[in-house]
Amino acid sequence: MNVKKLLTIAALGVLVASCGGARDISGSKAQKADLPTIGELAGPLANVEAKKLFGTKSMPTAQSSAAYGSYAKGCLAGGVELAESGPTWQAMRLARGRNYGHPELVDMVTKLSQFAAQQPGWNGLYVGDMSQPRGGPMLTGHRSHQIGLDADIWMLPPNSLSLTRSQRENISSISTRRASGAYVNSAWTRSHHEIIKAAAQDPRVSRIFVFPGAKVQMCDDERGNRSYLNKIRPWYGHHYHFHIRLACPRGAQGCVDQTPPPAGDGCDDARQWQANIINPPKVAPKPQKKPAEDPQPRRELVLADLPAQCKAVLDAN
Repeated sequence: MNVKKLLTIAALGVLVASCGGARDISGSKAQKADLPTIGELAGPLANVEAKKLFGTKSMPTAQSSAAYGSYAKGCLAGGVELAESGPTWQAMRLARGRNYGHPELVDMVTKLSQFAAQQPGWNGLYVGDMSQPRGGPMLTGHRSHQIGLDADIWMLPPNSLSLTRSQRENISSISTRRASGAYVNSAWTRSHHEIIKAAAQDPRVSRIFVFPGAKVQMCDDERGNRSYLNKIRPWYGHHYHFHIRLACPRGAQGCVDQTPPPAGDGCDDARQWQANIINPPKVAPKPQKKPAEDPQPRRELVLADLPAQCKAVLDAN
């Protein structure tokens, strides 16, 4: 089959690839979608590590905004920059170039910052990593944050919203955990609860990742409607920041949603995480493996692993 015909097939979106079965940072399986992968259409770049291609792009594309692929295997067309500073937010670690996202994410974060500015002790939000200008795998750090629908919000209440670029590189967030994440520490406040609750109540949000002790504390403290707690999921780390994940925008073609959380408020599950931290389950020792049987490091994604649309995103102006 010639290249022209392949390109036509790709444009029609009838090539099928099972990119929805990959696990992302929540540990739950993404929904399966019929998305073509780049494969042989990528030409000489097919086997180049995708992070080396997307991680060097400093500008978004002029395409219509679209998220392609899944949170941990995809890219972002028409990304929007979260302004470095606003009335109620500042983007942090600007040297990373990760203050970009789908327009829905930028809108959600800025509105959440306005709510945060009304909370005692908060002037707004310090916004950590979102996505690169064109999404895709990052040179360092996250496996997710690839399609412009993830954002990390610092646990540190902003004292100043006029930090210089240099200050934003050197200031650190605060940890809100103790006992390895089984409980919150004295830095945790009711304002943290209310800000995370407000984020979860936004219908565009599908999940929020926090450390187990924070979820348990929110479960214990909530006296009103508990339905939003379903979206707040315990996960490793996430004590210096909480992680917001939006669902695929309505009508998005080629965006792969994560499987919805189980029904219920999820509090029993969080308490089980907490119990396992306090009293780790006893695990029988594994038999000694020969060196040749040692697991291999996880393979880096190459351009050919990504949805076919990501080649156009990479090449676009």
